[in-house]
Amino acid sequence: MKHAKFVSFTLCGAQTVQKAVKLLPDFRCERYARTVDASLSGTSLKRFAQQAMVDCDLIVFVGATGIAVRAVAPYLMGKAYDPAVIVIDEQGKFVIPLLSGHLGGANKIAEILAQGLQAVPVLTTATDGRQVFAVDTWAKAHSCAVLEPHYIKYVSGALLRGETVGVRSDFPIEGLLPARIDLKKDAESGFTIGFRTDAQPFTHTLHLVPRIAYLGIGCRKGTSADAIEQTVQAALASAKLPWQAICGAASIDIKQNEPGLLLFCEKHGLPFRTFAAEQLQDAQGEFSRSAFVQQTVGVDNVCERAAVYASHGRLIAGKWAEDGVTTAIAVSDWTVRFDEAGGCNG
Repeated sequence: MKHAKFVSFTLCGAQTVQKAVKLLPDFRCERYARTVDASLSGTSLKRFAQQAMVDCDLIVFVGATGIAVRAVAPYLMGKAYDPAVIVIDEQGKFVIPLLSGHLGGANKIAEILAQGLQAVPVLTTATDGRQVFAVDTWAKAHSCAVLEPHYIKYVSGALLRGETVGVRSDFPIEGLLPARIDLKKDAESGFTIGFRTDAQPFTHTLHLVPRIAYLGIGCRKGTSADAIEQTVQAALASAKLPWQAICGAASIDIKQNEPGLLLFCEKHGLPFRTFAAEQLQDAQGEFSRSAFVQQTVGVDNVCERAAVYASHGRLIAGKWAEDGVTTAIAVSDWTVRFDEAGGCNG
């Protein structure tokens, strides 16, 4: 679950926070009423902001915009790293996204809060103001990693100037393209959707990587997280697949508490799913088979079947084995759509 911190400075602001947190059920919300809670009265807002910028997905200041700006300014890292930061006035009349409007989702969250509070959302990003396609907003909504956030400005800038932007996709595109987005034209700026991060069809090429690939992993008992990582790294390199494409890992249920696997997944923020041998046996596809594995765990292959079963898709990289670890990679069926959200199957 995503993590949010709300900080207020007056009794009226604390009451607004109480209303706002109910509008974000997908967030674990912490409330800091600095003038209401006596235990917070002597705490440092600077220290609060420093910590929140590291461990939160969302920070909401209920009070003056100037307070929020001064609090977070020393800790800004860049649009690819900063959490969403939003300001709400104490009476809940205006909701202003300050940071990470697109990649962090602040604009969308601000609209949700504004609707629930019957407030005015104050969106200052140019693409939103002119209703121009925002490539970073689309990427976030469709679970695509943005590899070069500093290139977003070339795509957005071109669209705001009324120029055509190119797109190349390794996946089928359904529906209409956004205005001034062209699949065939040789444009100076554009973006790709796929796993080929070395492709450079435009002078300024922004790479969007769909996070739709699952790792299937098998390992000996007691295998270290480092050994698992080395094998996965080698498998990804062989498949020419970027790390950013991976959205989860899977294995057989007897590995559900395997320390090395759990530590590897925790390190990389990967959801880890396990399945019974009977479930893995039902996976559809052509798999390498091992009589020893069949006799040991009750199914002829763990890594390939786990990857396919978790993804509901197909193998793109078969079993890769090193140092007691086997891994395989499967991807979900995925289509590019510019009119609705989508993402990794769960």
